[in-house]
Amino acid sequence: MQVLIFSWEYPPREIGQLAEYVNNLSRYLVKNKIKTYVITYHDVLTGENEEKSGVTTVRVTNPVRNHISFLTWILTLNQEVERAAANIIYQQKSQISLINLYDWHFVPAAVTLKKAFKIPIVYSVESLEDHRSQKANTPYNMAIKSIEWLGFYEADKIIVKSKLIENDIMNIFNVPKEKIKILESDLQTNFKNIRKIFNGISGGSEKK
Repeated sequence: MQVLIFSWEYPPREIGQLAEYVNNLSRYLVKNKIKTYVITYHDVLTGENEEKSGVTTVRVTNPVRNHISFLTWILTLNQEVERAAANIIYQQKSQISLINLYDWHFVPAAVTLKKAFKIPIVYSVESLEDHRSQKANTPYNMAIKSIEWLGFYEADKIIVKSKLIENDIMNIFNVPKEKIKILESDLQTNFKNIRKIFNGISGGSEKK
């Protein structure tokens, strides 16, 4: 199995806890004989790198320097994520099993690749825009919510870490319960369950 992970933070770029979580998960996957590529953002460190752990990282930067908001920045960054992922897909002769997407930032790239190469998406959700913005309904917030909705609609499986997020995804975005999986708080159990989900998706036993 070969997996692409999209995360907008990854060591050495750490904003919250997601960077270290994705780092530990990718190492776990490699130890379990899953070829793992992490595509992420960094403003200085760019290009492909094979880490000692066996994880292949590809860091991209944004070619567009001036922006009116974070939203335009992230949407223009998506083209570089998509380009880097497509290069890997072609190099591996379309043997990529799935894309594991973290939060909304790279949903557009993941959906484009899914439609172009028929690669399933596992969408891991750390938080929702309704939580981050206290249910604000400005055009900016609604645009992010629309991107979240696209991710939920196109995902073959959605992973969350709490019942609260599961309920809000079902109620706000009208997503069926069977499409969502809540993971345990214990990290090793969490990773084992992610591997089971990956096996199910790549083997075709878990459908959208």
